[in-house]
Amino acid sequence: MHISRRTFIKTSAACGLAAGAGPLISRIAAAVAAEAPTATVASVTGARAAATRKAVELLGGMEAFVKKDSRVVLKPNMSWASPIASAVNTHPEVVAAVAAMCLAAGAREVLVLDHTIHPPEKCLQISGIQQACSSLRNVHVYAANHEKFYTKLAIANGKALRSVDVVKDVLTCNTFINLPCAKSHTTTGVTLGMKNLMGIVLNRKAFHADFDINQALADLASAVKISLTVVDASRALTTGGPAGPGLVTEPKTIIAGTDPVAVDAVAVGVAEWYGKKMAPEQVQHIAAAHAMGLGTMQLERIEIKRAAV
Repeated sequence: MHISRRTFIKTSAACGLAAGAGPLISRIAAAVAAEAPTATVASVTGARAAATRKAVELLGGMEAFVKKDSRVVLKPNMSWASPIASAVNTHPEVVAAVAAMCLAAGAREVLVLDHTIHPPEKCLQISGIQQACSSLRNVHVYAANHEKFYTKLAIANGKALRSVDVVKDVLTCNTFINLPCAKSHTTTGVTLGMKNLMGIVLNRKAFHADFDINQALADLASAVKISLTVVDASRALTTGGPAGPGLVTEPKTIIAGTDPVAVDAVAVGVAEWYGKKMAPEQVQHIAAAHAMGLGTMQLERIEIKRAAV
């Protein structure tokens, strides 16, 4: 049943004149509520740092996520010792913009981390992220490549994954912000927010070798509290992902939200992947997370706040 809010108001007023209208009004109200958005996602186009700030502003500002004297963890993709133009890592301007907003909101410490695939020192340097954050006081960039950084996390509702070693700082921080870039991926089709969580686990290879990777990603997302996801789609590596080289397009868009499934569902639409448009339900780990009730992938249930800067 589809009914607009205007129709609802008119119908309610008319029914109010009739005896016994209460049950009908209740049914109409329930129908309207069922069609109401269940998630809000910001989608901002323009210069990447300004678009990042605007996207967070549309969600209530960083103060809605970061409290005074809190510890914040940012998880960009900085796994590859590849230059910025390759678009395989989160753009350093996006990372620095989010870190600066966290400090302005009162954070006492911001940790920027990833479990890198290429040698850590080269990843931090060549990605540009270490340099971009170097002037920000109390912002620390590091590679979580040693087992000392990890602790075992039980996954109560996991279907494929029942436990996993996760970076301790992710579990003990006050605010965890996921900062992926938008890329194609040979195994999962795309790598956006939830796929980016593989950079907080110790044994990345197990996701490929020992589990259904798509269900394991959904399981991981069910056990980690993500305060905010900000997808850097200022560029999109539409072929050759995740390591490149490949075709890089420029959607010039930042997508942000608190529902990790909804954010990924919206982000899928920023580009053609391997020359084809992809619907959220075609990405198996997004569909798996939706089925687990971690958020919504139904675009009609997502309020998209759009802006340009």
